[in-house]
Amino acid sequence: YVAMETDSVAGMPIERGGSGDPSPFTALGVYMGMKAAAKKVFGSDSLAGKRVAVQGVGNVGKHLLEYLKKENAKLFITDYYPDKAQAIAQAFGAEIVGKDEIYDLEMDIYSPCALGATLNDETLKRLKTPIVAGAANNQLQDEKRHGDLCLQKNITYVPDFLINAGGVINIATEVQGSYNPKWATTQVEALYGTILNVLETADKQKRNAQEIAIELASKRIQDIARIKATY
Repeated sequence: YVAMETDSVAGMPIERGGSGDPSPFTALGVYMGMKAAAKKVFGSDSLAGKRVAVQGVGNVGKHLLEYLKKENAKLFITDYYPDKAQAIAQAFGAEIVGKDEIYDLEMDIYSPCALGATLNDETLKRLKTPIVAGAANNQLQDEKRHGDLCLQKNITYVPDFLINAGGVINIATEVQGSYNPKWATTQVEALYGTILNVLETADKQKRNAQEIAIELASKRIQDIARIKATY
């Protein structure tokens, strides 16, 4: 309905000349972020044999499982809807865990792909994982407090707005002109290097990765503003 009134709309269906469902690209970005985090923590970005717990198996979570299955990761899933979880578990050879049980699971990667604020005072006492890398928005209940708590617990947290940027990147290609999925894929895959840089910078500075990502994003916005001011 908005597009009926203005051309300044992106994220339209393919039949309307847009990029369609962005969830496969969001999932690709999360997968790239997982591999970057694995490279930082384990020294290799291979996810083969890694225990990955995906919280929420909607559109993004399901596409993410496709990548993880191809890498032979050991998959655990939970979802608000038991029937959906059962079907997904059968399709991907995953083990279903309870919605609360997931926080006590021994895992290599915890991947929140549903509700936000799942990293909080209570859950961070229980989580047994060296990596948090998921698609959910606002994963840290408090960015400063719980970002720092991840750091104290030696949990490598991949900033949410960075790792889940793939869908927005894909949609943004519509603004470039005609939609080009190959270009979008290349840009989303480049998140690997950006995320690895953020994690390494956070490690060197002994600061939480969310702060580093926000600073880098803010600097880019300021730099672009200065460039545009010279037009």
